[in-house]
Amino acid sequence: MANAPAPLIDAASEPRIGTTDPRLDAWRAFLQAHARLFRRLDEELRAEHGISLAEYDALLQIALAPDRHLRMSRLASRVLLSKSGVTRLVDRLVADGLVERTQCSSDARGAEAAITKAGLARLRAAAPTHLRGVDAYFISAVDPSDLAVLERSMDAISRRTGEAGAPDSDAACDPADGAPGG
Repeated sequence: MANAPAPLIDAASEPRIGTTDPRLDAWRAFLQAHARLFRRLDEELRAEHGISLAEYDALLQIALAPDRHLRMSRLASRVLLSKSGVTRLVDRLVADGLVERTQCSSDARGAEAAITKAGLARLRAAAPTHLRGVDAYFISAVDPSDLAVLERSMDAISRRTGEAGAPDSDAACDPADGAPGG
């Protein structure tokens, strides 16, 4: 049985700024790739469709939900923004006529975001640009035999870092017991 790698920081030492531990090379590469990829995809969506990558992602998450409605708390857990950031994002989408806020039919305390016809049209128009970028900057950059390993690795990281007790059901509106609502 292989020994577990030594921790980057142990109780007897202080963290070193700019540590040269080679295990951090993958972490640094991930951060740099993520930042560059996010920036490039965002720039292309803004230039060609007047929509940010965060707005595109939010519209996509809502469009994929049952009845194209998604509870605000679920939306916040699915996009790369804080809950207050999602509120501001949805405010912008509402102001642009791409999303409507609705009240959850099964739980009056809950708010939902619902994609409008204009939002769906904007999403459909932007999708080819987004997919072209994902292919050009991500899929094509990774050896096809490495894609499955990369997916398994990212899924493992997502599972390890997921919010405890946060269900990831596709139900748009859920009562307190977690069962899908109408």
